[in-house]
Amino acid sequence: MGILKTRKNKKFNYEPRYYKSSKEGSPFEMEHIFDKYRKTVGSEGGWKTKFGNAIQDLRVGSDRRGRLTIIAVILILILLFLYIIDFDLTIFT
Repeated sequence: MGILKTRKNKKFNYEPRYYKSSKEGSPFEMEHIFDKYRKTVGSEGGWKTKFGNAIQDLRVGSDRRGRLTIIAVILILILLFLYIIDFDLTIFT
C-alpha cells in the first residue's frame, strides 16, 4: 500500500443456493414502495429543482382528509399537555 492510495473495499458476487434468477433483478435490491410514484426520487438538478419537485409532490400526492386528521390530533395533544401542566386556558377566550 502506498502512502497516498486509499484502500479499496472487497467485492463479492454472492448468489443464494436455491435462488432462480428472474428478469426483475436482484432479490437483495431494496426499493421503497412509493418510489415509482414520486418525482423526487433519483432526480438530478440543483436545489431549486429538488425543492420544486418536493412541493409538487406534496400538493399532488397529499390527502386533505389525512392532513386535517393529523392537525386535529396535534391540537388535541397540545391542549392536553397544557391542561396537564395546569396552564391557564382562559387567555384564549
